[in-house]
Amino acid sequence: MRLLLALLIFPALLVAQPGGQQGGVTIQAGEECPPGMTEVRPRNCRAPTMPAPSILDYRPRNTVVSADQPVPRAKFPAVDFHGHPAPIRSAEQLDALQREFDAMGLGVMIAANNVSGDALKAQVAVVQAHPTMRNRIRFLTGISFANVGPGWAERAVAQLEADVAAGAVGVGEIGKGLGLSTRKADGTRLAIDDPALDPVWQAAARLKIPVFIHTADPAEFWQPIDYKNERWLELALFPNRRYGEEFPSFEQLAQERDRMIKRNPNTTFVVAHMAWYANDLPRLTRMMDEMPNMLVEVGAVLYDIGRQLRAMRDFFVKYQDRILFGKDSYQPEEYPYYWRVFETRDDYFDYYRDYHAFWKLYGIDLPDAVLRKVYYQNALRIMPTVPRAAGMQ
Repeated sequence: MRLLLALLIFPALLVAQPGGQQGGVTIQAGEECPPGMTEVRPRNCRAPTMPAPSILDYRPRNTVVSADQPVPRAKFPAVDFHGHPAPIRSAEQLDALQREFDAMGLGVMIAANNVSGDALKAQVAVVQAHPTMRNRIRFLTGISFANVGPGWAERAVAQLEADVAAGAVGVGEIGKGLGLSTRKADGTRLAIDDPALDPVWQAAARLKIPVFIHTADPAEFWQPIDYKNERWLELALFPNRRYGEEFPSFEQLAQERDRMIKRNPNTTFVVAHMAWYANDLPRLTRMMDEMPNMLVEVGAVLYDIGRQLRAMRDFFVKYQDRILFGKDSYQPEEYPYYWRVFETRDDYFDYYRDYHAFWKLYGIDLPDAVLRKVYYQNALRIMPTVPRAAGMQ
């Protein structure tokens, strides 16, 4: 009797159960569901019963209940090694920057705007004339790679020496155009590891200043703009960011950069954006081990840092002497996201740009000793002429 009842009731329960396996499409193991469907049970795909929202309109509420701990101000004063302020032209501009720096706990900004010559001198003069900001902004100098050929290295080194004498504390940000689009005097592509550039790197070593270099862009920018691409939304918004076959590959550019760094072991290189390998820590670990003269900077890759909290925390602890804080785009309201990722154990919170990352972030809870190194001690070590802001021990 019980068996008979079970046989009569079970089919009705199966039909009534939300998500039951009735209907849909069956797939084989390892296959993907057809477009417009998702796997609701093993090898069973189903389409929604109502219109699906676009990637732009799907904004589900976060139902995780946890302590919300925004961090508006850094725990220790930070040196932003990857600063991009507007050109410094007035005391009023510096007054505004001071208010913003103080509110978010920024001690010093290194302006990495690739300025040189008279433009550099003019901005240094404005900063030095300010009574309270004179020690809170320093400048990297630019290198012009136009028309590399006979006589170029001598001119470039002479300009570098003049800019350092004028107050520059390093070189950079060397832009991604080096390797991607810059041409030599003879019209050929200027490779990152071209030996013609070595005199500049060697001069930087002699002058005891770091070289800050940005190579390539995220590797997904070389991939098809399809629904498998993690950066689909960004590439759909900014299609000119994708690199076609007319450009060197991501891997070629990375190898050129690495050969250049290895060939100049006495020069300190700081690689922007964690070399675009924050999503591939095994590869980045090999680079750190193979190139002891290389440091990395964290600007604009917080979306990768904050989604792999355990592995990333281990990486930061292991290489704590070779990681620099940097932000890239100067948007004061975005800095607190970095403080929260670095300083807390918070779970599952928003990133500040949806088109970079559709996932949530987690705090990696760095020890204070590591925070101090990442925030300011490593920067002061490689740029000893940069003044110490209040609170920098």
